[in-house]
Amino acid sequence: MDAGAWALGLVVAVFVRYDENPAAAPFAATGVAVAVAVVLHTAIGHQQFLYRGRYNFGTFEEVRAVFTTVLVVVAMLFAIDLAFPQRPLPLSAALVGGPVALVVMFAMRYVRRLQHERRLRPNSQQATPVLLFGAGTAGQRLLRSLIQDPNSQYVPVGLIDDDPRKQHLRVNGIAVKGGRDKIGTVLADTGAKTVIFAVANVDAAVIRDVRRRTLDVGAAFKVVPSFSELLDGKVSASDVRDVNIADLLGRHQVDTDLDAIAGYLKGKRVLVTGAGGSIGSELCRQLHRFGPAELMMLDRDESALHAVQLSIHGRALLDSPELVLADLRDAEGIAAIFAERRPQVVFHAAALKHLSLLENHPGEAVKSNVWGTQTVLEAAAAAGVERFVNISTDKAANPTSVLGFSKRITERLTAHAATTGSGTYLSVRFGNVLGSRGSVLTAFAAQIAAGEPVTVTDPEVTRYFMTVQEAVQLVIQAAAIGRDGEALVLEMGRPVKIAQVAKQLAEQSDRPVEIVYTGLRPGEKLHEDLFGEGETDVRPLHPLISHVEVPALSPYEVKILAPYAEPEQITKELASLCEARETVAAAAAPAHIGRQPGPADLRAPHAV
Repeated sequence: MDAGAWALGLVVAVFVRYDENPAAAPFAATGVAVAVAVVLHTAIGHQQFLYRGRYNFGTFEEVRAVFTTVLVVVAMLFAIDLAFPQRPLPLSAALVGGPVALVVMFAMRYVRRLQHERRLRPNSQQATPVLLFGAGTAGQRLLRSLIQDPNSQYVPVGLIDDDPRKQHLRVNGIAVKGGRDKIGTVLADTGAKTVIFAVANVDAAVIRDVRRRTLDVGAAFKVVPSFSELLDGKVSASDVRDVNIADLLGRHQVDTDLDAIAGYLKGKRVLVTGAGGSIGSELCRQLHRFGPAELMMLDRDESALHAVQLSIHGRALLDSPELVLADLRDAEGIAAIFAERRPQVVFHAAALKHLSLLENHPGEAVKSNVWGTQTVLEAAAAAGVERFVNISTDKAANPTSVLGFSKRITERLTAHAATTGSGTYLSVRFGNVLGSRGSVLTAFAAQIAAGEPVTVTDPEVTRYFMTVQEAVQLVIQAAAIGRDGEALVLEMGRPVKIAQVAKQLAEQSDRPVEIVYTGLRPGEKLHEDLFGEGETDVRPLHPLISHVEVPALSPYEVKILAPYAEPEQITKELASLCEARETVAAAAAPAHIGRQPGPADLRAPHAV
């Protein structure tokens, strides 16, 4: 076809040149020129891999190769024509014939590409016609994926977008037909039965409004995952799913500096404590992408380790050294693990986290959250860890609960380690994680499934929410930019009313759901804080990460806590340790410091 394009182009160029006297046109010389052009084009095209299966039809890469080949052939034909004293063809033959041939070549490739794409389109008689809300990057990716998959269960028939600049846009032949106010009309005009929400980063109110408009006209509403859920950034028909509460609460696209992250993770030995938990397991999955030399997953729950290994590798034989079964309360065991495995980067996510349970058992918070963290800090310092990241919570800001007190103390212990260790020690603080084990959403879903009323503490109570993928991406990013002794506070968006969350979940049920208010429990706040008293929101390095200073707390003060004392006394002692006061000097430490106290040492709050 390209040879024919050259023949057509040169004949047209010569004929136009001699249009007043076609009989005088040198068609014999033109035939020779066509043969020379075809030979040159074949040789040069071979060097450009044009006919060797490198390029798909109609791609930009093939267009560039065709253009380069034709340009070189035109230049060589022009030079050959100039070399003859009596030019066999007018100089315009190559200059006009080349572009004509190029246009014909492009046109043939375009037609071939259209034929190929038409064969890939899903069967419109079998696939469900859908509208895509969003003509941005995510929407266009999904549209191209759907129309190039013959087995897709969806076929796009239109796009909806609120951006007035996109009102006349066409993507692969599919037009933008209006904004969200036109959803009902466009559904009726196109015969679409479903609206797929395909916007990666948008306010929750938009998702709720589009969903309401769609359901009001009797159509189905689907969504595609946010980019934080799609680790490879690709979206296809198989990713389209029903809306969940995380979608209705909003999405936050995280701008991740992959180069900075890879710099401190790639080729390093990385250890995650609490690897079987909601945050720890997602940390492991995302850290695995950055190619650490070794990823060590530590937890005391063997079933949780099985689950996280299965999610990463697709198999879980439990015979790999990457799994470390250990308990943070075993100081000697943790020290031995660090001494043997020599991790360079540590993410400390292990903790007891249920607020009400710890209110009744504050001694367990001392042994796991406080002493367990100090055990890991001491082992990390002895092993020469380069970077230590303590996972904290918004309940550590102006704490009022045992959980908040214990996590604030871990922030202060981590800050103290920053003054004595050779590596970088920092904390990362964020709020509730959507869908984590034991979270409010899990409880609500279980109550609805069981046919029970949904219990909310107070109609005005609010909490910060973030998906586990978003939280972990920001944790990894924060670890890359955090400085010694800081607590980095992740941007959580606007606080959400728990009653609103319960109402939205109830609306998705196929039967009426009652909402019952039970009152705030001991230690609970009506509204959570992200920043404590005296802390300011300063974001010098990343728009979603704030840096706050944390006063150091000597570990000698926490090692004289008495976990077997009365709960009220333990809670009082924990609260006092959250205050930024001058800590006890090492020289004044009790004789038993250097080991975790046993029951005999702990008959009183400050037994020595």
